[in-house]
Amino acid sequence: MKQLELPFNKQHPNSPSFGGGRGEVYTPEMLLAMKDMEKSRVKSMTIELDRISQNLTKKDIASWRSAWQMALNPENPQRRRLYEVYTDVEIDLHLTGCIGQRQGMLLQKAFRLVDKSGKENRELTEMLESEWFKNFVKLALDSRYWGHSLIQFGDVVGAGSARPYFDNVQLVPRMHVIPEYGVITREAGDEPKKGFSYRTGKIADWCIEAGNPRDLGLLLKCSPAAISKKNMLAFWDGFGEMFGMPIRIGKTSSRDQKEVTKVENMLDAMGAAAWGVFPEGTEIEIKETTRGDAFNVYDQRINRSNSEISKGILNQTMTIDNGSSLSQSEVHLEIFENVVEADADFIRDLVNNRLLPFIEMHGFPIEGYRFEWDDSVNYTPDQMRNIEQMLLTGGYDIDPAYFTDKYNIPIIGRTTPTVGANLSVRPNAPNQLQLSQEQVDFFV
Repeated sequence: MKQLELPFNKQHPNSPSFGGGRGEVYTPEMLLAMKDMEKSRVKSMTIELDRISQNLTKKDIASWRSAWQMALNPENPQRRRLYEVYTDVEIDLHLTGCIGQRQGMLLQKAFRLVDKSGKENRELTEMLESEWFKNFVKLALDSRYWGHSLIQFGDVVGAGSARPYFDNVQLVPRMHVIPEYGVITREAGDEPKKGFSYRTGKIADWCIEAGNPRDLGLLLKCSPAAISKKNMLAFWDGFGEMFGMPIRIGKTSSRDQKEVTKVENMLDAMGAAAWGVFPEGTEIEIKETTRGDAFNVYDQRINRSNSEISKGILNQTMTIDNGSSLSQSEVHLEIFENVVEADADFIRDLVNNRLLPFIEMHGFPIEGYRFEWDDSVNYTPDQMRNIEQMLLTGGYDIDPAYFTDKYNIPIIGRTTPTVGANLSVRPNAPNQLQLSQEQVDFFV
């Protein structure tokens, strides 16, 4: 039986060979079995974690500050309590809208894979235009808010083909990850020394981490405003319950308990278009509240919390809140675009420095290519019509298929020039038309 000599694993600089040393000899059957066992162990790492239900108790500023202090412990950093605070504030609708707006602007950007000369390979670009890559970008962007994301990849489907892909991309539960030490713990809250490294060994061949290991994310700064907002909404609900509706007061001179009970029941049942038959001597009084203006007390505080969250996530307010003038909104839009460009730069570096070498290691045919955002100019309809007019009046030959495809106007042939028209057909371009000014005006 032919035997194979297994060298050091070339796939990852920190990965030892399956045998643990140079020159060890294995049969093909042994090599395949050992590889399957190792792959199964790595793939099941998230299954082996002791998942626990998250604590959804009420959070306040004191719990946020305490959790922040625990996460800053240099010897045993614990982010579990802080992530519980993040989970609690993440349901804030204004915060969700801000994050969605910022991520949505980036996720809709076009990209391409180019060679050293800058020429795009359309087939490789289409290979990345897949669900697994979009999930990777989304999880990587989440690290901007949570501080860190450890992303695990599934099996490679279609390895060796022109368009391989990963069957899934998922997040390793954050509560089990200690990024400061690069380890995963079986139980959330374990000390780093009890964890196993995801930066060395075979696990490193199936994981990519995004974000600075010591960054606690933008949610750290947004949490106080979101917590205060949630409390103010609860206080406002309490105010409305106590003082929002007029108090009904019933007075009766009857000493008969049955009559008193009858009055109580009718007062309790009074609603829209209410009426009642009361005993003689009964008075009904509606007592309006004279409390202060709850709107200015609560709503203004909620608006201030929203504006603080907008500044933290979007660095401005007008792209998601109401603007006061066109000039100010344009300035705020420019600031927001700078934030999106910073996210785009972060994703581009992450893809080029980590993802592309990672997928090349797994058999993706992208050697020699790099990732770039497609920042081609998108012309407005007016600008495009001006360009078309310039080309048509400049004496250039335009393929009729261009107008057919763009304007859905079927051009089936050439017609005899009408009086006043200047339609000429060039002999060297039998399938192309040179249009007159009248026809140019028709199109533009």
